[in-house]
Amino acid sequence: MTAHPGRGSLPTAETAVGAGVAATLRNDRRFQLQRARRFGAWYVAEHRLRVMRSYVSTVLIGAVGTPLLYLFAMGVGLGALVSANLGPHAVDGVSYLQFVAPALLCTAAVTVASEEFTYPVMLGFKWNPTFLGISSSPITPGQIIDGMVISVVVRLVASSVVYWLFMQLFGATPSGTAFLGVLIATLVGLAFGAPIMAYVATIQTDSGQIAMLMRFVLLPLTLFSGTFFPLSSMPIYLQWIGWLSPIWHGTQLARIVSYGAQVPPWLIVVHVLYLFVLFVPGWLLARRIAKRRLYT
Repeated sequence: MTAHPGRGSLPTAETAVGAGVAATLRNDRRFQLQRARRFGAWYVAEHRLRVMRSYVSTVLIGAVGTPLLYLFAMGVGLGALVSANLGPHAVDGVSYLQFVAPALLCTAAVTVASEEFTYPVMLGFKWNPTFLGISSSPITPGQIIDGMVISVVVRLVASSVVYWLFMQLFGATPSGTAFLGVLIATLVGLAFGAPIMAYVATIQTDSGQIAMLMRFVLLPLTLFSGTFFPLSSMPIYLQWIGWLSPIWHGTQLARIVSYGAQVPPWLIVVHVLYLFVLFVPGWLLARRIAKRRLYT
């Protein structure tokens, strides 16, 4: 019998097509893995920014209401009393409003950082363990932490820009370099928030630790960091609180760019280095803790 001339070639063609599809799928999977490894932190940041949309009203109210209320109450209200008694150049050679506004900018950034680096971190590790699910993909724990930092930077910059615009509206920024206060406030928020994030990443059960951080760390630092009055006016046995506070170091830098506060050059270097010394090790420690917690 004579074999059909095309019948023997069919299995070969089908096999070739199947092999081609498999190769395409493997290449696509390899491409996706490479993208995840390269851009994993940005995927996590996108996820966090999308989550922020669920409480966007709170974010907007805080971004607009905080500078409006604080600048009006502390700068205009209390500032009027101070100026009435001590003159228009009452504190550090400027009005009280111009003196306190850069400090309020940095304090607002720290408040934002304390919100984003505490409960959302606890949520991702424990309450709704999205970090565990993300780490099951090619995205590493370190990239999860990096993504958190990126998302917080976005919110810090946005909030600080709004605050700076209100400072402009109230006439609290006489210097043309005052816009640099946005970058300074962002760095202050990271310097405060990164060590907090590393600590929260170690918490297995929240028994009030985060609330105590807000009450016994954030509040005293705000009051004793030269925010509402010069640090030098405090008793010497309390000034050390300000020296250790990132809020004081950032406030001093913000006052330099806002109205030209007189600070020795060496102290400017100390302020900048101190903020980075808090931020970078805290960030790296958080990455290490996340890796240990998610991979064990």
